[in-house]
Amino acid sequence: MSLRPKKHSLTLRGHRTSVSLEDDFWNAFREIATKDGRAINELAAEIDETRGADCGLASAIRLFVLHRLQQT
Repeated sequence: MSLRPKKHSLTLRGHRTSVSLEDDFWNAFREIATKDGRAINELAAEIDETRGADCGLASAIRLFVLHRLQQT
């Protein structure tokens, strides 16, 4: 397991992009998508649409994961 962020590829609304996330955040994000019965690209697109202009996608995903884990 790496503590440094790694690039992970996503497809958002038909466009390829990548986010740099630490393994723990990426794995938790994938687990949340699986538990919700959703594709990871679908969930990432939803987060992308709702994030503010001052928040990068990787940060928005980290915050999403944090908030979901705090709910449990």
